[in-house]
Amino acid sequence: MRDEIAKACGILEAGGLVAFPTETVYGLGADAENIEAVASIFRVKGRPTNHPVIVHLSPEADLEYWAHSIPSEARALIKAFWPGPLTLILPRASHIPAAVSGGQDTLGLRCPSHPVAVELLRAFKGGQGGIAAPSANKFGHVSPTTAAHVRQEFASELGHGLGLVLDGGPSAVGIESTILDMSRMDTRGPVLLRPGFITPREIEAVIGIMPGAADSGAPRASGTLSSHYAPATPVLLGQPELLRARVGLLREKNLPFAQLLHSMPDEPGAVATIRLSPESEGYARGLYAALRSLDSSGAFAILVESPPADPEWDGVRDRLRRAAYGSESALDGL
Repeated sequence: MRDEIAKACGILEAGGLVAFPTETVYGLGADAENIEAVASIFRVKGRPTNHPVIVHLSPEADLEYWAHSIPSEARALIKAFWPGPLTLILPRASHIPAAVSGGQDTLGLRCPSHPVAVELLRAFKGGQGGIAAPSANKFGHVSPTTAAHVRQEFASELGHGLGLVLDGGPSAVGIESTILDMSRMDTRGPVLLRPGFITPREIEAVIGIMPGAADSGAPRASGTLSSHYAPATPVLLGQPELLRARVGLLREKNLPFAQLLHSMPDEPGAVATIRLSPESEGYARGLYAALRSLDSSGAFAILVESPPADPEWDGVRDRLRRAAYGSESALDGL
């Protein structure tokens, strides 16, 4: 892996793109201070340029170089959760290109815990560089949790728009990081922009403040559009009774269906069924791989059993809600 890391650093320093593993999902990385390289991320992904990306840092990075103001609460969270799946939105230092933040004066920063990501970040620019990296997939699609997913997603860009894919095995967390806005501590306090593995209760336990809900004045952040993380096949999300009714409708029309379950019995006749863990961590770890697999099953729709309402499931519920956004229209006219 050392040779691969050196190769990856060379590609990044030359303005190229490298896909690399993190504990959440695989990222599509570029030198965060190279405007042309960052533009390549948006071009390859088909991502709107006003949609910010997260800058990944090594554990030894100089945070003051990236953010011009770091509140004490942010430092406490960094001590508690970095390296790990927590992104902090902070005021962007003026010399950091606005391209990484979608033109905003804030910046998303994270220190991932995956050993390959840490090794890469420590090697890149002597550990003081930043790698801007959204998930390594086409914009809005299901995020990748293996190197094979990345290669499938960017098959035509390999060796061209995408210089290298570092393989670090399956992502251990499986959904994207928690995003916490700390750029308005004096007026709004901490604000949760995207739920993830690290919960509001865990954040409150460290800083003594429960994060507020996203508001109209919150910075734009990665993965917060209404439709996101979505397979091409419509995703129909619901409790067991609703799913059974939908199965009945699809059977009447002789339309194939797939199902993603965690507690209810299988509905007979599905072209594909995946049953994930009834525990939130195990479910999250397998979610994106399951959606990708069911997306290739030939189903007219993927029926997904709604997850529990418990707080530890917030990140999973958020991803499924965005994956299912607008899919109900697939049933119109049936």
